Amino acid sequence: MKYKAWIIREDNGCYTRAIEEQSTDDLPQGDVLLRVHYAGLNYKDGLSSVGHKGITRKFPHQPGIDAAGVVVSDSSSTFDEGDKVICTSFDLGMNTAGGFGEYIRVPAGWCVPLPSGLTLEESMIHGSGGYTAALALYKMEQNGQKPEMGPICVTGATGGVGSLAVAVLAQAGYEVIASTGKPEEQTFLQSLGATEIIDRNKVNDESGKPLLRSKWAGAIDNVGGNTLATLLKCCGRNGSVACIGLVASDDLQTTVFPFILNGVNLLGIESAYTPIEIRVEIWKRLANQWRVNQLHDIKTVISLEQLDPYFDLILEGKTRGRIVVRHGSK
Repeated sequence: MKYKAWIIREDNGCYTRAIEEQSTDDLPQGDVLLRVHYAGLNYKDGLSSVGHKGITRKFPHQPGIDAAGVVVSDSSSTFDEGDKVICTSFDLGMNTAGGFGEYIRVPAGWCVPLPSGLTLEESMIHGSGGYTAALALYKMEQNGQKPEMGPICVTGATGGVGSLAVAVLAQAGYEVIASTGKPEEQTFLQSLGATEIIDRNKVNDESGKPLLRSKWAGAIDNVGGNTLATLLKCCGRNGSVACIGLVASDDLQTTVFPFILNGVNLLGIESAYTPIEIRVEIWKRLANQWRVNQLHDIKTVISLEQLDPYFDLILEGKTRGRIVVRHGSK
């Protein structure tokens, strides 16, 4: 079966990308052949598109780490033909053909049934970003975080993960402090449920003090580096700080004082290989008690043919919310 896909090619260290005709016969081995209806654009996809070998080792390659669609066949008998499923994380779109093609073939264990209350398009507005934000809140609450403890600070709040973290937290009943370097996005963040918007410099303490006055009860951090250190210093007693990203730095210079004096929890959020039972639970929550009413305000929907410039825009930090790729005219 022939289909269209974005293909990244390498020629003597130079990388090109173009829509090409592919064949499902050439897809990798796997249980589930999936007709992709929607895919979501992520930072990793931008890296893959420019040949980042830490993301994709072999070229030519079909990127796209998020996909949602309808099962064509499943040799494992886990799913029936016509079932709607979500496929994110694992190796999808990194070294396995991903969602920027009209078809993918993956192990059945990579797929989650689309929960009632969520459409395929909505699942890709969330994608890895919304899933990761919800997983962060899930782990925070496992460690005792509650709305009555006080506000949660979200850094990088206008990005794909950050904007969804703001919205999911607000839906779950939390006050949200949104940290951003884009003051022009204040109205956008307020529409998602942020109760306070602060400049990102407010989360960049350079005093050298090991502890500061508590300013939030917990945090979800997309930035890393000194921002993460500041979040820890300013976190209230027994709060949790979820570490998701490192757009500023992978370095962390801090002391043990937030942990041994204030009982702060630093939680690492690794979403790629979450056990399937937790993965299913997170998606059910996103479809129900954590359902984001403003979800469609976060999206920009484009066709496969319109995708090319967005690879660069996401690397330059110039996208807002989530970019969703719609295959065909669904």
